[in-house]
Amino acid sequence: MKQTAFSSLELHDSLLKNLDTLGYKTMTPIQAESLPYILKGKDVIAQGKTGSGKTAAFGLGLLNKIDVRRFQTQSLVLCPTRELADQVTKEIRRLARAISNIKVLTLCGGTPFRPQADSLEHGAHIIVGTPGRIEDHLGRGTVKLDNLETFILDEADRMLEMGFQSAIENIIEQSPRERQTLLFSATFPAQIKSIAKHIMIDPVVLQVTTTHDDSVIRQHFYEVKEDGQRLVALRLLLLQHRPESTIVFCNTKKEVQEVAGELSDHGFSVLALHGDLEQRDRDQTLLQFSNKSISVLIATDVASRGLDIDSIDLVINYHIARDTEVHIHRIGRTGRSGNKGIACSFYSDKESYKVSLLGDYLDRTIEGEKLPPVSLLREMPDQARMTTILIDGGKKQKVRPGDILGALTGKTGIEGKQVGKINIFDNRAYVAVMTGSAKAALKKLSEGKLKGRSFRARLLRNN
Repeated sequence: MKQTAFSSLELHDSLLKNLDTLGYKTMTPIQAESLPYILKGKDVIAQGKTGSGKTAAFGLGLLNKIDVRRFQTQSLVLCPTRELADQVTKEIRRLARAISNIKVLTLCGGTPFRPQADSLEHGAHIIVGTPGRIEDHLGRGTVKLDNLETFILDEADRMLEMGFQSAIENIIEQSPRERQTLLFSATFPAQIKSIAKHIMIDPVVLQVTTTHDDSVIRQHFYEVKEDGQRLVALRLLLLQHRPESTIVFCNTKKEVQEVAGELSDHGFSVLALHGDLEQRDRDQTLLQFSNKSISVLIATDVASRGLDIDSIDLVINYHIARDTEVHIHRIGRTGRSGNKGIACSFYSDKESYKVSLLGDYLDRTIEGEKLPPVSLLREMPDQARMTTILIDGGKKQKVRPGDILGALTGKTGIEGKQVGKINIFDNRAYVAVMTGSAKAALKKLSEGKLKGRSFRARLLRNN
């Protein structure tokens, strides 16, 4: 495949130099196809899979025309979930590192309104948020879109699935007609086409193939006779592959809970992720999975797109997804960032029609493979490599990552190489440490001081 360098684009020198320091040399297909049109100010509809590089595509486009001297909202990015909004904000800030005094704000539900309103009093160049919370700010007058130049709908199909159409339409009504609109979506249902027709002017329509190369993601299919055999098959594959990180996709919340409970009873390091979780529990679950403190995440399709979790070794479809596009997004969680991945799917005779449709989509004949030997069930599962410690102090208490690392590795402490990811929030912090050093690390934090103060610390349990 022909590769195109970012340097071939009419980007500001500061952006190009920063891309070079980030190691971004050549464009992904979706970037190569969309960026030339985006930089010319055209409205663009782009279809691409998760992990295709779309955030950098629209991020570079909006940053290239931001005027930091005008402290007004010039760009708005709408995302379906808080997790995706956080991920998009993080990437835009990375791309904008060479631009002085630029302000990017995230506005999402699940967090207090007042602190967001206070931040908005000082203005923001770029806002990234979820439709409901943006609509709320518009209604209260804390966000104004009079000077909006770029409007972006990221994962538009997912937003419509979640019932945000009326909120999106309300936001559009309060933005200038003269603007650039960029729409990124994995699929193009009728609703998307209808919205695009009303909010875009002569858009360029681009499509990047959504199938996954077998050389990157190896797909395996296993026929099971009944639901009881699915659990056995799941345990066998986890014991055979012994992956460090696995996502198991289920079709319902009830199934997620049942599968997570069964795996926990059999000694696996596992947590569940679904829409009924409180936001804090959801955040902690994702944090533990991303920092390698749990090995297996059982999830509904809420986790199949837009979550900032890389290096997934194995994806397992407990049931075949309801449609082929969902299947592609599920397995797209593995084989990212230049890594290879494995995707395994279970199906019963009742699901044969789904398998047939999927085979047509993938342009391959799907045949069930033989499961690993049942003798593997006598073996014990591996435990997670890391363990997370929660500290009851964060940004508001002036706690920084360096303070936590110093406290852990000081006199009689653990080695720096035994410390993993450190995440700091307003009133709490999380640090991942090698599981074998967890008790010693907890003792060091509990008996020592951070910023001259004592903070409560405790281990987060993996099951």
